[in-house]
Amino acid sequence: MNVIDTPLHGVKIIEPKVFGDHRGFFKETYSAERYAAMAGIIQPFVQDNHSRSRKGVLRGLHFQKTKPQGKLVSVTRGAVYDVAADIDPSSPTYGQYVGVELSEDNHRQLWVPPGYAHGFVVLSDEVDFVYKCTDYYDPSDEGGVAWDCPMLNIAWPLTEVQLSEKDKHYPGLKDLHV
Repeated sequence: MNVIDTPLHGVKIIEPKVFGDHRGFFKETYSAERYAAMAGIIQPFVQDNHSRSRKGVLRGLHFQKTKPQGKLVSVTRGAVYDVAADIDPSSPTYGQYVGVELSEDNHRQLWVPPGYAHGFVVLSDEVDFVYKCTDYYDPSDEGGVAWDCPMLNIAWPLTEVQLSEKDKHYPGLKDLHV
């Protein structure tokens, strides 16, 4: 397993070992002991999620206000451009983001610690996106940041995106009250 630190505190790119041959491949997608020792992920996971989306769908940027979730995210089919954004005004990296392609081919994972906004856009025709969460999803606690917030200035690889109704109306960072 290879762990790559990013400019955002605690956000890590994880490259699991993949063992492949003519039959296919095997990889360990999570081990509490190994991920604690190598990536510093010590929070317990309480919920696993799986979403399927079509090309151009952009989900995010989401967070929970009072019960922040850490997320270990990956793709089992297809490809996404995945983003973690620092929305904490007291942080030295406030308004910065990390973007990384996650795909079935590169097997990468992204660890997004609690307190960051998270989102992704689908690059392939269809994607299966999976994530482990450190707290339960609570729709009454959900918040979001505009995907096209000029303060974040995210270099999304697609300009034509499909958004949910709620994602269309999230504020930019300057109007966000976390």
